Order: sequence, then structure tokens, then C-alpha cells
Amino acid sequence: MSILAGRWKTTIICQLLKGKKRYGELKKGIIGVNHKMLAEQLRELEEAGIVRRHVYPVVPPKVEYELTERGEALRPAIEYLIAWGEQFGTPVPVANEDDPAASSC
Repeated sequence: MSILAGRWKTTIICQLLKGKKRYGELKKGIIGVNHKMLAEQLRELEEAGIVRRHVYPVVPPKVEYELTERGEALRPAIEYLIAWGEQFGTPVPVANEDDPAASSC
């Protein structure tokens, strides 16, 4: 469970369950996360084998993040937590409700 410890890790995983994302897309879609924390949590998830970082050899630099097979295996647990939160928890704010990339999950 320590792999998921950290304020933003489940939210990052939740965003990546929707597909590959660039850093800016993740930052835009997660309310309240700062650059340092997002970079740190992504690095920890990558080191844990949950997230894969792909750097494209282009200028300007292009980096995408996606879930590994191990990360995808978390889908049922994350979906269960989302359903539980919708039933019993407090709604989580989104950056822009018209932007599907900008939801917590």
C-alpha cells in the first residue's frame, strides 16, 4: 500500500486510467497539485512500476505518461474507491467541468 501513499498518487493513476497524458494535461486536470509535487509523485510511481514515462526524440520535447500493466491492474480497486466516494464521500472539485481531461477521476 505504500506505493499509493501520497496525496496525489491515486488521482494521477485515475487520470491515467483514461489513457496516455502529457505532463501539462495531468497538471491541468488535477486541482491543487503544484509542479514539484506532481513531478515527485510521477517519479515515485514510475520507480514503483505503476507508470511508464515515454520521451519522444523531438523538439520541443514531448513526454507522455501511461500506466503499465501493473498500474492497469489497479483499475478495479480505483473504480471501487470512486464508487464508494460518490456514495459516501465529499465531491472533489474539477478544474473545468466542460473539459473531460480536467476531472479528478
